[in-house]
Amino acid sequence: MRLHRLEISAFGPFAGTQNVDFDELSAAGLFLLHGPTGAGKTSVLDAVCFALYGQVPGARPANRLRSDHAAPGTPTEVVLELTVSGRRLEITRRPEQPRAKKRGSGTTMDKPVTLLRELDGGQWRGLSTSHQETGEEIKQLLGMSCEQFCQVVLLPQGEFATFLRAGAAERGALLGRLFDTRRFTSVESWLRDRRQETGQQLTRSDEELRQLGAALRQAAGHGADGGTTDDGTTDDGTFDTPAALLEWAARLRCDARERVTIAASAAAHAEAAHALAAAAHTEARDLHALQRRHREAADRAAVLAGQRPARDHARAALARAHRAATVEPALALRDKAATQQREAAALEADVLAELASSVDPLAPALPAARTAPDPDAGRAARAASALPHARTSLRVGEEPAAHAAPHRGAEALSGPAQDRARSGGAVQDPSAGAPSGTRPAARGADTPAGKSRTERPAFRGDGRDVASGRPDGASQEGANGAAASGRGEADGARDRFADPETYGGQARELRGVVGELGAAVEGEARLAEIAGRRDRLEREEAADDDLVREAREWLDQWPPRRAALQTRVDAAMEGAARAATLAAEVEAAKRRVDAAAERDRHTRQMAAADEDARDARDRAATSRERWQDLREARISGIAAELAAGLVDGAPCRVCGAEHHPDPAQPAAQQVSRADEDAAYADFQADSARYDQARDAAGRLAAAREAAATAAGDLPLPELVAVHKESAADHAAAGALAADAPVARAALARAEAEHDERAARQQEAVSRSAARTSRREELDEQHERLSRHLAEARAGYPTVAARRAALSDRVSLLERAERAVRERGDAEARLAEAGTSLAEAAARAGFATPGEAAAALLPPPRLWDAERQTEAWAKEEAALDAELAAPEPAAAAARPPADPGAAQAALDAANRRLQHAAAVSSAARSRCAELDRLSTAAASRIRELAPARAAFERVRRLAELAAGTSADNRYRMGLETYVLAARLEQVAAAAGVRLQRMSAGRYTLAHSDARGGGRARSGLGLVVVDAWTGTERDTSTLSGGETFFASLALALGLADVVTDESGGTRLDTLFIDEGFGSLDDQTLDEVLDVLDGLRERDRAVGIVSHVADLRHRVPVQLRVDKGRDGSTIRLRTTPRERAAR
Repeated sequence: MRLHRLEISAFGPFAGTQNVDFDELSAAGLFLLHGPTGAGKTSVLDAVCFALYGQVPGARPANRLRSDHAAPGTPTEVVLELTVSGRRLEITRRPEQPRAKKRGSGTTMDKPVTLLRELDGGQWRGLSTSHQETGEEIKQLLGMSCEQFCQVVLLPQGEFATFLRAGAAERGALLGRLFDTRRFTSVESWLRDRRQETGQQLTRSDEELRQLGAALRQAAGHGADGGTTDDGTTDDGTFDTPAALLEWAARLRCDARERVTIAASAAAHAEAAHALAAAAHTEARDLHALQRRHREAADRAAVLAGQRPARDHARAALARAHRAATVEPALALRDKAATQQREAAALEADVLAELASSVDPLAPALPAARTAPDPDAGRAARAASALPHARTSLRVGEEPAAHAAPHRGAEALSGPAQDRARSGGAVQDPSAGAPSGTRPAARGADTPAGKSRTERPAFRGDGRDVASGRPDGASQEGANGAAASGRGEADGARDRFADPETYGGQARELRGVVGELGAAVEGEARLAEIAGRRDRLEREEAADDDLVREAREWLDQWPPRRAALQTRVDAAMEGAARAATLAAEVEAAKRRVDAAAERDRHTRQMAAADEDARDARDRAATSRERWQDLREARISGIAAELAAGLVDGAPCRVCGAEHHPDPAQPAAQQVSRADEDAAYADFQADSARYDQARDAAGRLAAAREAAATAAGDLPLPELVAVHKESAADHAAAGALAADAPVARAALARAEAEHDERAARQQEAVSRSAARTSRREELDEQHERLSRHLAEARAGYPTVAARRAALSDRVSLLERAERAVRERGDAEARLAEAGTSLAEAAARAGFATPGEAAAALLPPPRLWDAERQTEAWAKEEAALDAELAAPEPAAAAARPPADPGAAQAALDAANRRLQHAAAVSSAARSRCAELDRLSTAAASRIRELAPARAAFERVRRLAELAAGTSADNRYRMGLETYVLAARLEQVAAAAGVRLQRMSAGRYTLAHSDARGGGRARSGLGLVVVDAWTGTERDTSTLSGGETFFASLALALGLADVVTDESGGTRLDTLFIDEGFGSLDDQTLDEVLDVLDGLRERDRAVGIVSHVADLRHRVPVQLRVDKGRDGSTIRLRTTPRERAAR
């Protein structure tokens, strides 16, 4: 790898762009990189590392790479041109850095940028812009990581001096990073993990065996103690070896089989004793049961003998009930006929009363009926008024004289019938009337009579109570008196209208008249329609006259009105066009006013911001100079600061000497590290405030420029006046434009109204002409139809009213016909039912129907009596058979049995048998369980044998690789073994250079000797002193000797790492500090060694403060620091310039 060119911009202490020509530096082979402390010598090396790997060595954060001196518009960038593996490459990198926003104020973060290019045929060709791809490409070409590069190319002498004095662990860590021995560490870790894993598996397996041993001990029960030391067990029952576990399990199985034999013999004896006790218990139990049966049967027979009279009486009552049951159908038929007769009589009375009180509508149609009054009409009316009282009498059990005999028979049965009704029987009291659901059906609103009364209440509004037949408010005594006085008249009226055909004939005659009046009703409706049409024509005529007059008046005013509306529309349209033009002017004027206000405000703020930036810059420069002065003063007195920490007998941190005869003394104004840190903190704070002030001023300038561009050159008051004038014109035009939709809508509505009014006026004139002929035709039809309908009304208000009255009369007559016929049929059925009842009672052996009704029993009681009688008979027969049985009788003659004592003996034998059986079963189960567990333990031991052998192999390998095995004589781990080989190569390469630098006295050698105690070996370094012929520890070297020894080590390490990474040539090396501890002769020898590196066409850069090197190294790269940042310049001595 050879570096050609380095370009640094705004990086570290460099504010601007600095260029380093490594080709010119490499021409001399050896060059010096020097400059004041803090100027940025190490930053040049950091820039090389950043360009290659995108990171810098050490702990410097990546977000602090940007220079604090750089201008806001200068980006931080590093460009490195190099040749590696014969390829000419150019790497450009930019870190993440802030920049000012393109719009608005504030800053934003730019993402990192990477560009990799290659020179191909004289032209640069882009390879990649990816950070990851570029890093992988560079790592593959160089063959080393960033850390290896920093150790090999940028040789930090301080770290190698520490490496010389470090222990094995610290050397192993550094060498492991350089030679990447992680794969060997992974092998050690894998073996260690594998040993732990197999060990855990074996531990779990041994735990299974211990659990099997515990299960064997639990299955063996009492007497199975843990093994003794003689058979391989410990006192707590655990086992040292699997063989001991199997031996102990075999002994437990032999003991268990002996216990099985003993338990089986005891169980057989207990079973025989239990059989004898069970037989005795069964005999005592059976004898006790027979004796109890005989005793209970005798007691029950005595009880039944005392109850015999009551049972005989019950049997007689049951026989009478059975005979009365044959009369029950006749009784039910008689009750039903009586109910029907009462309902028919009541219906007849209601209909006749309504017929008598109704108005006769036949006067116009039947003149004879109207002029010849019926001589019996008054008597019929009185009879009809008396019928409701007769109906009330029937409801309480009274009947007409014609049916007195049957009803008296029913009254004779009333007492037993009521009993049967209360007990759920079929016979009911005749005086109770029809059920509540039957009577309304005969006389309610659903019957024709009911409908007639509901539809025409005026024909029944005679002041009587419909339900009782008495006047409103009359007392119950008055109603009873009216019923008694009117019963005879009701009988006469029934005789007068007894023939149903009388009512039927009248109904048919009136129905014919009703049919004739149907056409007249239609004519009456036609007359009303004609009248309505005449009225409607008159109203239409008046409305059309008003419409024509109003339209004529409105149309006369139309021309001037339309002209005014059109003028309004034209003005609104002109205002809308002007408003659209003025809107853009108002908006532009408003933007200019806002921009001018912003311009003036930023102008005022810029003066203060610039003053703040200048003050902040001066404060930052002052604090920086103070910090640098303090730092220089501290460095000048650093010897005294280090001398303050020297202790006799303790080695010096610089030279390693233990004796300090002449330590440096502090100056009068000695600067401490705390003073330097405080000054640096002040500088950092002032620099941050300066950055903030500078950024604020830049943002204000950009904002002011943008506002000035938008506002123009006019002052703010003139722009405000222009904006107000434009806004006023726009508002006036907008007011006119806002009226445009309203004006156009008003004109459209007016034109539509004009057309509508003209059309309606014409339509009204046409309708008036056609309406005159229709009105004359309707007048003629109305007069002709009115004469015809006056004859059909016959004194009624309308024909429909007369027809309705005739229809009501027809309905009443038809209902009267049906009611008279139904009442006669019901009385005949009642008489027939009474005769059948008397005959049925006589056949059943009863003197009267009432006696038969009294003997009846409700079905539930009858069924209970039958079941009770049958149960008595069965119980008597069963008791007789039980008392006659020979076994209970014989048992009763024996002494009383004692089943309790027999049960106690049986329970005791059963307990002994259960205990013996449980002991035998437990012994067998224990023996089977021991066999199963022993088999499982033997099987598991065989399965675990390979795993135990594998664990032993892995354990031996892991301990050998970790260096803890007794077979590892040097106690050297695998990684240490590999690193020892690498260290041996490094020591060999470094020894050659150290021998030359020390004039042949010293050589580095690798040592694998073990340390004291448990320390491991393999990474030791010793110095071979040719003058004394002895090996010395590296810690015995002086400060100067330590420097060139570490330099030789670093160069040797660079050679080995280069060979390890694939042999990539490293043609450019940097050596940082350490030369100040060498005397002149040693310095010459070291420089000769470094100059010898040019034999391989290498360029070596020395980074040092040593002044003598400026005279010894002719080609120099100087870094100078200043208030505005550091700069880099190439300097050559006259000797070098003459050589060129």
